[in-house]
Amino acid sequence: MQLFDLSGKTAIITGSSRGIGQAIAERMAEHGANVVISARKPEAVHAVADAINARYPGRALAQPANIADKAALQTLVDATVERFGQVDILVCNAASNPYAGPMRGIGDDQFTKILQNNVISNHWLIQMVAPAMLDRKGGSIIIVSSIGGLRGSSLIGAYNISKAADFQLARNLAVEYGPAGVRVNCIAPGLIQTEFARYLWEDEERLRQTTGPLPMRRIGQPDEIAGAAVFLAAPASAYMTGQAIVVDGGATV
Repeated sequence: MQLFDLSGKTAIITGSSRGIGQAIAERMAEHGANVVISARKPEAVHAVADAINARYPGRALAQPANIADKAALQTLVDATVERFGQVDILVCNAASNPYAGPMRGIGDDQFTKILQNNVISNHWLIQMVAPAMLDRKGGSIIIVSSIGGLRGSSLIGAYNISKAADFQLARNLAVEYGPAGVRVNCIAPGLIQTEFARYLWEDEERLRQTTGPLPMRRIGQPDEIAGAAVFLAAPASAYMTGQAIVVDGGATV
């Protein structure tokens, strides 16, 4: 058995038209998996799938979906099963953060959107793929959380609350699904140079203040998160569940 071989496995990766999700999809395809590219914008989704298929013919499926739309998520799962037969790996990567600032200033609609997209939508999608995994007694579910879920913040507090909930979602489901051999884990990235986090790094002074104290003295790149996802999807992590892998350049130490 090859520890990092994903040949014959099928992975759904949400938010995979750019950034961390795209990097995860590309690396999983490189390790042999079929990958389903999903995000809101069809053009971006098809562009990523086409690029992967150019390198690994037939290995990628484009299936746009809004994670806040439960019916669209079910269609995503159904289309994956129709094309590839089953879902072996689920990566809940898509997230939203429509507000930055102290909690006292957040609107109800903004807080609700954060909790919906970052927690409840993950719950929906997991509930859609888990029954078949449990029947087969195997599968890997990966939630991309954040080191924000490990600490407080005056800038992204609501986002951090949602990411802390994702850690607990993984722990609870690990307990429920463990007896059937289905694993649930989190990845907790630090600051990564993605479009999603642009407001945290585009100002050079803020970036220096953020990365200066880090042991590695720099911002992370999307591809530096992908290895953790491949590990959690692969046989290499077969005895690991309910955990969070922190990939943050040393920020939390």
